[in-house]
Amino acid sequence: MKNISELLKQITEEGSLIRLVLGNKRKKSLPYQKITVRPFSSGESLMYQAEYVYPSKVIHENLTADEFPDFVQSQIAAGFKQANLFTANADYQVLAAKPENPRITKSLPSMRPQSLEHNNTKKYIIPDGTPCDFMIRLGVMNDSGQVLKKHYGKFRQINRFLEIAGDVINHLPKDRTVKIIDFGCGKAYLTFALYYYLKKQLGMDVDIVGLDLKADVINFCSETASSLGYDGLRFEIGDIAEYQDTHADMVVTLHACDTATDFALINAKNWDASVILSVPCCQHELFGQMENELHNPMLKQGILRERFCAILTDTFRQLKLEEWGYEVSMIEFTSLEHTAKNIMIRAVSTGRPSKRAAKQCRELMNFWNVNPSIVKFDR
Repeated sequence: MKNISELLKQITEEGSLIRLVLGNKRKKSLPYQKITVRPFSSGESLMYQAEYVYPSKVIHENLTADEFPDFVQSQIAAGFKQANLFTANADYQVLAAKPENPRITKSLPSMRPQSLEHNNTKKYIIPDGTPCDFMIRLGVMNDSGQVLKKHYGKFRQINRFLEIAGDVINHLPKDRTVKIIDFGCGKAYLTFALYYYLKKQLGMDVDIVGLDLKADVINFCSETASSLGYDGLRFEIGDIAEYQDTHADMVVTLHACDTATDFALINAKNWDASVILSVPCCQHELFGQMENELHNPMLKQGILRERFCAILTDTFRQLKLEEWGYEVSMIEFTSLEHTAKNIMIRAVSTGRPSKRAAKQCRELMNFWNVNPSIVKFDR
């Protein structure tokens, strides 16, 4: 990986920065706790606004493009051990416990570019005020295209999901029909949204299947898709663990309960899916298994045990996906005010299985004395 000077020069020349965060102070004498930087447009020039966060106040400073790289390097040298750079092309993390020899890692981009205006209105892929047939049919919009106040949270969730999907569509095939399976689709707001975005807006050839156990929900969704003329979108009754298919390019599983998420991930891997978008929910499997004498003070508290159970479960999922050859990012799906289950596992196939991840998975299992389904039923 290039050094920090080259990285900052590249980002500045590309104008690709979305957000930068300097934190984890090396020197306690620094009066501010962290610094965030974002780009903004000033006339025909690109500028950067640094926000210094103090314990009881916030101060801003504007920087030119020429000043930006030196500013970041000077702040790292002055006392910050960590910098996270979110760009349109990739995320970078700079670890600088030793500022003269920082370590830089790169991962897939987790943020989308925002307007560079100081005051801007959020632009949605499916905008408020423009009639959208499935949004109207599902009761999110009225006939004029205005989002109903009580469904604005769902409206934002739909658009956030489409933003995330938009970041990975380049990993899907372009020369044939794209097969997508949505496990546990429920009323299928996001299934309809994905079809609308890929087929209606982007003109892609798609075959999307929504799967759920509830017959009344599947009947409603099937009738809705048919009435809207959504060819290439169908709904079936089925269980995630038992569902049989031969191939999928993209697998979606949002709020599948407990081990249902694991079975969806295993199926995705067996079908050689290029993209996986998964938001786990209700993770109880390891709750009764976790055993580690050192951590008993934490584990004896039910609420802490439950929260750590979720973190540990998702860690096993990440490691198994990496072992299978996926690059994995854990990203925020929706704000915590909408749902506490807001972590999405976004995985794209690299074709490079990781022996290191397999080793880490085994070591973690031994350390916590657990046997998670994502490992137990892997074929």
